[in-house]
Amino acid sequence: MINYKSRPDSTKTLPDGISYIVGNEVAERFSYYGMRAILVTFMTQYLLNSSGQSDVMSANEAQGYFHLFVSIVYFMPFFGALLADGLLGKYRTIIFLSLVYCLGHFVLAIDNTRMGLVMGQGLIAAGAGGIKPCVSAHIGDQFGIANQHLMSTVFGWFYFAINFGAFTAMLIIPWLLEYYGATVAFAVPGFLMLLATITFWLGRYRFVHIQPAGINFIKEMCSQVGIRSLCKLSTIYAFIAVFWALFDQTGSSWIVQAQKMDRMVFGFELLPSQIQAANPLFIMLLVPFFSYFVYPLLSRFFVLTALRKMIIGLFLMVIAFAIPSVIQMQLDKGLMPHITLQLLAYVLLTSAEVMVSITCLEFSYTQAPKTMKSFVMAFYFLSVAIGNLFTSAVNFFIQNEDGTTKLAGASYYWFFTGLMLLTALLFMFVSKQYQEDRITATDI
Repeated sequence: MINYKSRPDSTKTLPDGISYIVGNEVAERFSYYGMRAILVTFMTQYLLNSSGQSDVMSANEAQGYFHLFVSIVYFMPFFGALLADGLLGKYRTIIFLSLVYCLGHFVLAIDNTRMGLVMGQGLIAAGAGGIKPCVSAHIGDQFGIANQHLMSTVFGWFYFAINFGAFTAMLIIPWLLEYYGATVAFAVPGFLMLLATITFWLGRYRFVHIQPAGINFIKEMCSQVGIRSLCKLSTIYAFIAVFWALFDQTGSSWIVQAQKMDRMVFGFELLPSQIQAANPLFIMLLVPFFSYFVYPLLSRFFVLTALRKMIIGLFLMVIAFAIPSVIQMQLDKGLMPHITLQLLAYVLLTSAEVMVSITCLEFSYTQAPKTMKSFVMAFYFLSVAIGNLFTSAVNFFIQNEDGTTKLAGASYYWFFTGLMLLTALLFMFVSKQYQEDRITATDI
């Protein structure tokens, strides 16, 4: 560590290492979302047994395993945060777990059986989940007092990088699966993850390296300030978990629904897994739209605090999920609605993501004590894990032994829509109990 920077430079410009972090994030998110985009399709159409014969899953079983995998990915940030804040530091934790991450991709590429699926997903969950809180907190570490005002802009570009990588992956990887098979489709994300690791390593001398706190991390976590911060945030995260229970179904139930819809757009038929690319595309368009138009407009009528942004976002999510509920009602009647209806739902879902996810991400960093940045980020990601664990449990519970389901057709979608409406109403009531003037991140 002797040759590494230990404190931010006294500059009003962007920190030197930001470009390496953003570049790493583009490639890493391509690898993750490219792999994730084809999981349900792979499990329901391409999965093999040890003899090379078809061993595919039912739709509900695949959706259950998909959300269980996503849940594990977002539980793993606790492991990564403990390594980063307590033992290895963020940089070494990211490098080590990125190599584990690469190995997981290549296991999926060479073994298309259930055993390969479990092993590959396990390694990816450890790598992707473990580095997640470290990368977000590592960005904040690069800023000093002089350029602190640029942090919000960089977090916006960081989120843009995430979605640029996801958008390109969700278009390319389903196409590779369709025309070149599972081995190639899983190998390409593996090579992109290797590129992400190399990019991050190249920036090692430009980064600010914060030393792990060691035993002081445990002391601060158990201190009055640490416990109060976690308790305050956990109340918010409990509601945000329901948001993620619905949001991540774009990678499962929305794909299954798209398989039965008219997907012809401008003379081309989109693959069901490619429809997900609408979300990162809309993110790249809507982030600047909200920043420069929507938020200033709303601020003319009331003080737009972080909590109020999240309240609006949760209600938008209710409307977003009501649309596929209506679509499914049409499918249940034997009709074939056009995919543009689902794309409309993506516009609303993405608007909700801008107001909930981006706000909550930076809000979490600003509320964390200095030695607990990665750990608090992990606490935020726990809401994603719990939401997906809930959706996974629902899918396993409603599946009957004969392959039928207890919550068929539109009833499945309306169940989650009603749950989201109840959550939004409760969050609006609970948020009034907060003294928002005591929250520092009121204008995220």
